[in-house]
Amino acid sequence: MAKTLFDVKNDLVTIGAAYAAAKQDKLVEASKPDASIEDIKALETKEANLKARFDILQKEHDEMEAAQAALLASKTPAPGSDLSDPKAKKTAAKAGLIRAVIGGNSVSPEIKAALGDGNSTGGEKILPSTMTTELLHEPFVKNPLREVSTVTSVTNLEIPKVTFTLDDDDFILDTETAKELKAEGDVVTFGRHKFKIYVPVSETILAATDTNLVQTVDQALESGLAGKEKKVAFATTPKAGEEHMSFYSTQNNITVVTGVDLFKAIKSAIGALHEDYRDNAKIVMRYADYLDIIETLANGNATLYSAQPEQVLGKPVVFSDSAINPIVGDFRYSHFNYDPQVLYDRDKDVKTGVELFVLTAWLDHKIKLKSAFRIAKKS
Repeated sequence: MAKTLFDVKNDLVTIGAAYAAAKQDKLVEASKPDASIEDIKALETKEANLKARFDILQKEHDEMEAAQAALLASKTPAPGSDLSDPKAKKTAAKAGLIRAVIGGNSVSPEIKAALGDGNSTGGEKILPSTMTTELLHEPFVKNPLREVSTVTSVTNLEIPKVTFTLDDDDFILDTETAKELKAEGDVVTFGRHKFKIYVPVSETILAATDTNLVQTVDQALESGLAGKEKKVAFATTPKAGEEHMSFYSTQNNITVVTGVDLFKAIKSAIGALHEDYRDNAKIVMRYADYLDIIETLANGNATLYSAQPEQVLGKPVVFSDSAINPIVGDFRYSHFNYDPQVLYDRDKDVKTGVELFVLTAWLDHKIKLKSAFRIAKKS
């Protein structure tokens, strides 16, 4: 398997340490009055062998580093060309960061500055603000909840469950909400739940154009974030510590409304919501379930297939294959929060030898008011 520059750097450190230790052992042995000349010569031979190996690795390291620098330089647009475009500047800077991380090199201050990183120490592996903002805040088509839920990126976020209060608490007309606030309090505190996304980056992609490299990594990271959001929000058996994030968790115990069929169950669930939530309610469900409802209602009438889902079910519909049972409610009370300090690093898939660009993020999903939701099931 071909060694990368990062592998050679690690070998240099290992052999260098062994060489220094052998040199010290030789000096210690030579200083002993009763030491045999054979032992000293053996240590001299060991030191010489390690020195020769170190010199070979050092030469290889210097050649590989020079070749990588030349490759990066060849991918930098000429002054006054594409770099006059702010978007091209940002793409080039992103590509430079990814290549530096995968190559095991430090990210230059110029690249970090171009991506809006105000950190001048260079020691922390915090993803620059431009990339963090784009990853966490731009809508992801593959996560339908992004269209209806609240998404923020605030450290140690605490928010009130109810957005306004009056001089007495009788203004909350929904008794279910009043009981929930009394039992759980009126403030939501978001935690930090760590997860990692691993993006394999082959040598072919690494040597591709800046645009192709950045698009490949960005799309993989966005898909990973979207996948994690859906996984925690729709989990039927959540991981320990993530039970509060799922609509289907017994910990949240969202009210289940049943009907003789799914259409009746959804209608009943909408009706079961208090008017404060019903006005802004939406339905999150699987497309296959919707098609079954249409097939039953149409009864051979093709015109119903062309109707908008909102016309059929009475509320806007968001389709997600992860919603095993339709969720009806005011999704403003579904809230995703990320810690803004997203980290980057590198790793290696030992099975394939492919380099990995690794993103570490902290996420929490809170259902701020369980009474704002219902789950519809066929009885």
